[in-house]
Amino acid sequence: MGYPAVSGLLLRQLAAGFPPALAVRVCTPAGSPYAAAGGWARLADAGFPEPVPADAGTLFDLASLTKVVATLPLVLLLHQRGRWSIDDPVARWLPGAPSSPVTISDCLLHVAGLIPHRPYYETCADPAEIRRAVIAELADAVPGPIDYSDLGFMLLGWAVEECAGEPLAELASREILEPLGMTSTGYRPQAPLRRIAATEVDGDQRSGSGVVWGAVHDGNAFALGGVSGHAGLFGTAADLGRFAGALLTPDRHPVLSAETIALMTARRTGTGTDARVLGWRLRPDSWGDWPDGTIWHTGFTGTSLLIAPALDVAVVLLSNAVHPVRRLDLIGAFRASVHRAVRDALAVTG
Repeated sequence: MGYPAVSGLLLRQLAAGFPPALAVRVCTPAGSPYAAAGGWARLADAGFPEPVPADAGTLFDLASLTKVVATLPLVLLLHQRGRWSIDDPVARWLPGAPSSPVTISDCLLHVAGLIPHRPYYETCADPAEIRRAVIAELADAVPGPIDYSDLGFMLLGWAVEECAGEPLAELASREILEPLGMTSTGYRPQAPLRRIAATEVDGDQRSGSGVVWGAVHDGNAFALGGVSGHAGLFGTAADLGRFAGALLTPDRHPVLSAETIALMTARRTGTGTDARVLGWRLRPDSWGDWPDGTIWHTGFTGTSLLIAPALDVAVVLLSNAVHPVRRLDLIGAFRASVHRAVRDALAVTG
């Protein structure tokens, strides 16, 4: 009984050196029947002679999990309060934006017709210029098929600020993170470096060289000051477990109503493995036999969050899999193996 196969897999991964550090948590409405963490938050190199160990309190760069942990709940909360509608054109909430048919919902579903990514940090002089450049993309955006886009969530972050009249980081902290008890999670972490998992060394997300440690890995989020609707959050596995556990109990969610959470999963687009609801993907087929209605999301740094309401369970997987260099060919297989092992364990224990 329990999760010995999961523990064995994680130990083998760490022993093989990939990822350097990880934290895994299985969550239910009653708590966390399984949690594990270990590895190295930062590896040694020529200028840093001793590696830094990781543990359950290590903060990981959540990367694109920011989209569903901060931006999506804020968008839905403003809808719930009647401050806006998710069917509003997003341009309505972006002063100076060109006329555009793209709605808030289109951005959440990744059907806005926006390019997935541009390296604005290389071409723009400051955050204001990045904002103008991203908003200008709406002029040519035509809603259509699914095309996952950071730009849509960058726009949503600014739209949330405009609608609420407050900075995104403050809103996320007060309205989402604090009510959920996510006391270690936030933008621009103030924790000591040794509590934070390092990411890439000499990558392409900075104009200079060196290890990215204590600051967001994503180049556009970094150029925006560390706060964006698409990336920037740092957090622990325990905090992500609190976030996921709350979604497993919609009638008792401290922020969103059951009706709002139902809306989140009622809006659907795409088919097969491309199917999506607001903010989330559906059908993690390569991750094991998860039931219909399972929602999931990943982050570039090696993070993921899966929530299976039909099983009353969620899986948090945090890692710094891009440290010291990105190994994208290994990240997908690693995620899949962990989730398959957890699913197998649930089948035995359940």
